[in-house]
Amino acid sequence: GQSLEPQRGVTPPTAHAAASPASAAMGRMHSKGKGISKSALPYRRTPPSWLKTAPGEVIDQISKFARKGMTPSQIGVVLRDSHGIAQVSHLTGSKILRILKKSGLAPAIPEDLYQLIKKAVSVRKHLERFPKDKDAKFRLILIESRIHRVARYYKGVKALPPTWKYESATASALVS
Repeated sequence: GQSLEPQRGVTPPTAHAAASPASAAMGRMHSKGKGISKSALPYRRTPPSWLKTAPGEVIDQISKFARKGMTPSQIGVVLRDSHGIAQVSHLTGSKILRILKKSGLAPAIPEDLYQLIKKAVSVRKHLERFPKDKDAKFRLILIESRIHRVARYYKGVKALPPTWKYESATASALVS
């Protein structure tokens, strides 16, 4: 008959479920890192008692910063560091980008895609001066594959028009 001892090399079906959360971290797309460090938000979602800024004032400040040409994440950093507003959404009830969309000041292309395109343009400019830089050429391929992947996502969620296409020739005009 069959022995009751577990077979060698075969893991029981419950062994994978018991893996530690640290080993379940997803790796980076184009590098070796599997870091799990991140900031933790406070449990309480109410603004601190010492914060005397009204939500209307914050929305006005956000609009003012957006008109100056700041990105949503830059606006968040300024509000956090200079005005003591840790989380805009805890104070106003909606996030910075949603506030900008309501007032019609949201950027034309999403911020993460914009930053990737900006990086690709700068690497391409570097390659014009140093055409033998093989590493930069390889990194440009990785950056552009990320651009295509992120663009595909944003087309799916209707944040970009379905006809939008990344082209290296016209990319510098997008980020100027």
